[in-house]
Amino acid sequence: MSITIYSTLTRTKQPFTTLEPGKVTMYCCGVTVYDDCHLGHARSYIGWDVVRRYLQWRGYQVRYLQNFTDIDDKILNRAKAEGSSMEVIVDRYIAAYFRDIRRLNILDADEYPRVTAHIPAIHDLIQALEAQGYAYAVDGDVYYNVRRFEEYGKLSGRKLEQMQAGAGGRVDPNDPESKKQNPFDFALWKAAKPDEPAWDSPWGKGRPGWHIECSAMIRSRLGESIDIHGGGGDLVVPHHENEIAQSEVLTGKPLANYWLHNGMVTVNGEKMSKSLGNFTTIRDLLDGKWVGCPHQIDPMAIRLFVLQAHYRKPLDFTEMAITAAENGWQTLKDALTLDWEKIDVAIGLSVGEFDVNAITQFQAAMDDDFNTAAGLAVLFELAKSLKREFNLRCYKGLQELSEIQLQQKSQTLIQLAQVFGLEVQAQSQSELEVDSVWIESLLQQRQQARAEKRYAESDRIRDELLAVGITPIDRPDGQTRWERS
Repeated sequence: MSITIYSTLTRTKQPFTTLEPGKVTMYCCGVTVYDDCHLGHARSYIGWDVVRRYLQWRGYQVRYLQNFTDIDDKILNRAKAEGSSMEVIVDRYIAAYFRDIRRLNILDADEYPRVTAHIPAIHDLIQALEAQGYAYAVDGDVYYNVRRFEEYGKLSGRKLEQMQAGAGGRVDPNDPESKKQNPFDFALWKAAKPDEPAWDSPWGKGRPGWHIECSAMIRSRLGESIDIHGGGGDLVVPHHENEIAQSEVLTGKPLANYWLHNGMVTVNGEKMSKSLGNFTTIRDLLDGKWVGCPHQIDPMAIRLFVLQAHYRKPLDFTEMAITAAENGWQTLKDALTLDWEKIDVAIGLSVGEFDVNAITQFQAAMDDDFNTAAGLAVLFELAKSLKREFNLRCYKGLQELSEIQLQQKSQTLIQLAQVFGLEVQAQSQSELEVDSVWIESLLQQRQQARAEKRYAESDRIRDELLAVGITPIDRPDGQTRWERS
């Protein structure tokens, strides 16, 4: 059997063929680090984590990159509001990203390239576009001439006039003071503003536009073409359309052979937003601070909930749905932790001792555009069979499965659950490491704030640590240690 993947570009399922046999290059648009991650991020990164895990299980060598946008208006606005710096905000929320995402048992990417580390690569790309007439400079700004790219809109299947270049609030196509030749052109380089970070460039001091970032980082880290480009459905227009326009006019090659986009998240049927009062961070969800479900939720229940829906479909967070996912995880957890030694049954780790039928069903489901819902059905059947066998042997002295069948089903359940990242105590094993990284990062930020006499920021960080049971202890030598309260 071969894998088939639905690509947004072709709007069809296609057989999966890699640029290099046995290897996959995969890039996912990462977070802009100015705030804590929310439910939408959980949905997206759990989905790409499972795609990566499955491809590895199928024998591919996967190189997976996910960027951090570490220069953006939202970051600068947060820094200004707090009387802080861009660097402090970025470090804080990168640490917060790892704290939250690892609790969900999401594997680290192979690399997390940052925009600010790729300024020369961005310059090179813009200069190449300018040299070929696809970009033009005006008073220190540089814009991409969208109408020069005849295939613009091919990813979304929409005409130029149907699009709004200002998605995400980063660009306003109707700005009366715009220097653009037409309203749909987008910024590749922005002239410096007073009191904002800026870099020297051939066009004067400034900073990158949003869309050029990913094109430059992909080209720099992975090459001219990659196998899979992933992201949220809200990025198709304009971000991914613009990536294609920037990259493909220079190479004449597809930027990505397969474009994958996950469906959007709603909360009780409504779009998630702070104005509606239903905005929920990953941290609040896991710590029992979500008003929709005010108790601590096992991270594996969140993974299970996300995987119960196909990654391309919308996902609605409700208390009832989360409760059902918690019950489902308890079923799988019970089967994964059955105490077979209690009834003198040894479940070993023999190589090749798997349930071939279950493996075949699971692979057929996941080969069909990563159908995790159908894949989970295989796991639940295995769990049900194991639990029934345990009860028969434990309470009735009977058995339906041979020792070989029992061994096969048990090992198959463990392996397939790992493909989905569903692992008992995965949270507790990773959380201590995550906490340490996060705590040390905050303590460094607090020390810097104190040294710069920004005492309000220092107190804010101290209170954030105290709120999660971490007490900073300032030593006479100027160093700070911490302990759990």
